Amino acid sequence: MYSSFTIARKYLHYWINACNRKGHGVHSPFVYDFITHVLLDKNERLAFQEIEQHRKLLLKNKSLILVEDFGAGSVVLKKKKRRIDQIAASSLKSKKYAQLLYRIAEYYQPESVIELGTSFGITTAYLAKSHEKIQIITFEGAPEVAAMAQKTFSDLQISNIELYVGDFNLRLPEYLESKPKINLAFMDGNHRRQPTLHYFNQIIQHTHSSSILIFDDIHWSAEMEAAWEEIKNHPSVTLSIDLFFIGLVFFRKDFKVKQHFTIQF
Repeated sequence: MYSSFTIARKYLHYWINACNRKGHGVHSPFVYDFITHVLLDKNERLAFQEIEQHRKLLLKNKSLILVEDFGAGSVVLKKKKRRIDQIAASSLKSKKYAQLLYRIAEYYQPESVIELGTSFGITTAYLAKSHEKIQIITFEGAPEVAAMAQKTFSDLQISNIELYVGDFNLRLPEYLESKPKINLAFMDGNHRRQPTLHYFNQIIQHTHSSSILIFDDIHWSAEMEAAWEEIKNHPSVTLSIDLFFIGLVFFRKDFKVKQHFTIQF
């Protein structure tokens, strides 16, 4: 992982050079529509308050759980036994980005969604609450973390989530064997170049013209930046959007020329 200073410097560079978040200077109708109806939508939804209340409970929970980390590992928490509040503080997506994922799913209405990296299920809950027809398949490596996620889903009365527990390298292919198409995928499970590209190359076999893939922490490290460059330059990707902390790729066939946008958010 880059140092905090390096990330701050990169973020400043991103903010200065990115397209205006109001869409000024964006000539793609699709991207302008995304900015207008997704990025700039600040309306509260009923689901937001109850999910954020559950986040607060996790941030106050000082219980210890055993964490088996199959990913790049936490740079903040190194011990196997970790406190729930500390995990929540360091690993859960912020309210800003979790609600952005909700709005993406609400606006584009994907029905078949996968998430790599459930953690305590806050982002999963946001996705699951976005619209009535959505079905979420989420993957978590650590059993005790997964158990906390199941409690999140139960407490929030969410029933449209299926949780796969264990090593992604085993569980993801197992799921993909029976799934012909994926409408949306959020990848937040491993912050290393090779595994990220490995999961991308598996999932892309199940995408279509309207699919959306979202990658977390694309500027977290040199490895993740390298992975992001390879992903956005893949021949099947026709549009990419860099929001610094997350990146989105699209496969729409009506984009005749590959486009990349960096947008303030």
